[in-house]
Amino acid sequence: MIKMSKLKDFLILLYCMQAVVSQKTGPFTSLTIHVQEAAPAAEIYKFDKQNQRSAKFVLEGEKDGIIEMEPYSGKLITTGPLNWEMRQIYVLKAKTLDSNELLVEGPHSITIIVDDINNNVPFFNQSKYNAEVREQARPDIPFIRVFATDKDDPATPNAQLVYQITQQIPDPARIMFFQINNVTGEISTTSAGTQNIKFGDKPYELFLEVSDRTERPFSDTTKVFITINENLWKAPSPITIEENSKSSHPYNITKVTWNDQNVVYELHQRDKLLRFPFTIDKSGNIYVTEPLDREEHDQYIFYALARNNNGISVSRPLKIEVNVKDINDNPPVCPAAETIFEVQEKEAIGSAIGMLMATDMDEHGQSNSVLRYTLVEQLPQIPTKNVFLISKHKGEIQLAIDGLNMQLDKQYRLKVEVSDEGEPSLSATCLVTINVIDINDHIPIFESFDYGIVTLPEDIPLETLVKEIQATDNDQWGTGSSHINYNIVHGDPYKMFRIDTNPVNNRGYIKVVAPLDYETFREHDLVIDARNPEPLFSGISYNDSSTTYLKIRVTDVDERPAFTNSIFQAQVPENITIGTFLIKINASDPEGKDIRFSLKGDTFNWLRIDEVTGEIFSKAILDREQANTYPVEVIVAEKHNSAKSSSVYFHLYLNDVNDNYPQLAKNYFNDFAFCYPLRRPESFVFSGKDADDVQRPMSLKFILGENTEKDWTIQYLNATSATLTMKHSNFQVGDINVPVIIKDNGRPQLESNVFVPVRICSCINTNMCDIIPVEEPWHPSVGMALGILFGTLAVIGIIIAVVFISINKKKKKAKKTTGVAHHAAETVTLTT
Repeated sequence: MIKMSKLKDFLILLYCMQAVVSQKTGPFTSLTIHVQEAAPAAEIYKFDKQNQRSAKFVLEGEKDGIIEMEPYSGKLITTGPLNWEMRQIYVLKAKTLDSNELLVEGPHSITIIVDDINNNVPFFNQSKYNAEVREQARPDIPFIRVFATDKDDPATPNAQLVYQITQQIPDPARIMFFQINNVTGEISTTSAGTQNIKFGDKPYELFLEVSDRTERPFSDTTKVFITINENLWKAPSPITIEENSKSSHPYNITKVTWNDQNVVYELHQRDKLLRFPFTIDKSGNIYVTEPLDREEHDQYIFYALARNNNGISVSRPLKIEVNVKDINDNPPVCPAAETIFEVQEKEAIGSAIGMLMATDMDEHGQSNSVLRYTLVEQLPQIPTKNVFLISKHKGEIQLAIDGLNMQLDKQYRLKVEVSDEGEPSLSATCLVTINVIDINDHIPIFESFDYGIVTLPEDIPLETLVKEIQATDNDQWGTGSSHINYNIVHGDPYKMFRIDTNPVNNRGYIKVVAPLDYETFREHDLVIDARNPEPLFSGISYNDSSTTYLKIRVTDVDERPAFTNSIFQAQVPENITIGTFLIKINASDPEGKDIRFSLKGDTFNWLRIDEVTGEIFSKAILDREQANTYPVEVIVAEKHNSAKSSSVYFHLYLNDVNDNYPQLAKNYFNDFAFCYPLRRPESFVFSGKDADDVQRPMSLKFILGENTEKDWTIQYLNATSATLTMKHSNFQVGDINVPVIIKDNGRPQLESNVFVPVRICSCINTNMCDIIPVEEPWHPSVGMALGILFGTLAVIGIIIAVVFISINKKKKKAKKTTGVAHHAAETVTLTT
């Protein structure tokens, strides 16, 4: 039985034999040959006759007098150097003839591919370029493109060009104001250029170089002269529009202009108003579409944008500021339909009665909203028509005579004209009623000097009624002289209680308005005063009859433990050692009872908490790639009553550490497959990835592995990708694993050795591989397996046949010998 290892080696041998023979001599058959341009005249292949009748070889096709075949030796030769720029491929036919000029073999297809060499210098299409760019031009937007060409094969590095700026004049800050796309040749401003180049600067001069991508590149140079033009895209000065304009709408208020044509202008609101009274036309003219009202909006801020025909913004937004100018279109407004004040009889001349507070909706601080007050009527005019005065600008009403008498009249009605200082002046008439009340010659008196003790639990709900109190006043009922206000003047420093007064009966209601705390205040000794809104008459003063006392005792309630913070958080590197201290959770029980800490929601089982101290430690390897923010609930409970518990969240933030090795972005098996024979060196892009900190991707560096420089080049493309390029096209059919080293830029730097798989395959009828092998190429295909099976069976059959024939012969010979012996025995017996 054939061993599997032998079978594997045999299949590999069969697979490799599918490749086209690379030696320079071989049987007369169809063939593809690569010849490097500019190579001297030489023999490039020698065909062996396959038929003895073949007398001579004949080569047909467009040979340009430079490719020949020796008729009797079968040597295919060049008579001079080939030129890729003149012809890249020769398709010829070869045949053999006998001595009678009759066809014997062929015709066979002979394809000669001319491989380009780097023998052409790239050159710019202009010896110098002139360009213009506006100041404050957006960075990365090209304003000129330079062109260079190379006559070499564009599919190879020989003609793949790289542009660069070698010098900028002037360069006062040693900062490049301009940049060039090294592939397209497009020139744009840098961010520094956008900020620094100004209209009026001397023209800038750029020295450019273009070179091919070979190891020993050719290059060319040119200059670009750049003139800085004025930036037209400027925000207009603030615009002022008078409110309630009578002009015909819409009308133009300002204009914006982009630096180039073929843009679409747009307006964007800042404040997202339901009604936006501005528009912009295709020329950048901005219009107001309706009258504005300063009392609705005194200012509008919005932005003008310019977009290209694809809807992409080509500009930074311009701020448009529109201020609405006030006009005197709002009359003063009285504080109420009727304003009521009280004054005690016998009050002294000059006593303040009240302040009339009218308002005006026009712009504050301007003459349109400055008010003046005039007393135009007083009824009744007893004892005189000038009983009251009003201050011209404050609106304060005062007594103009010494003392009033309730016997003459108990009520006065005033008309006050309130006008503004605007042009034209607008006014309003306010009605004021002044009631003459009895003098406040009685003080409030509590019905109880001491309201005793009230006991409350510390968890009593807010707004709970604690106690009702009562004081009485014998002054005129329904006036400020008899109304009572209750005030806690001692024993409540943190305002935990409030007293409301019932205006109907002057009864007071003491309520809890802040949480009580047995551990802080176990008793509250309240001292409460009763007072009138009106001042007491001269010679009268409050005494102990207007003061009462109330003691409030707070009882203890078993409260839940409490944390010192509403949230706890810590931030550590993901690679901290197991057992690292992270944070101490602080909590306590209001009653001073023992507490215990625990964790809830520790999904990855990363943490441990000391149940007594509340200290949290790591107890496993942390991994930011699993969770960069790790929230865990911390529970604190009374030691002997776990039902009394509270919770808070602890957030652990993990800083990324470079602990993941870079790798290929995907499995590239069968991604890079090319048909044999290669017409030119191919190139392709592959990518890498790094699992560290996906919110801040690392920049990867790609380096060729050992012993690859003669076949491959690698070129940086971006932070995650590179381009692999073949140095030649002389690869045979088979799988190639190109070794590449991928390095990240983390600390510490990590690197991986990877293999980029490339397949060179046979493509007979299409541009794709005829058979895509599986990932273990030594496994036989069905056809190969059947062929091998039948061959093996044939060999076994031959062996069996040989053995069988040999055994047959031996049997016949033995039979003859046995027959002679038997005959002799019979003779002996008969004789006997």
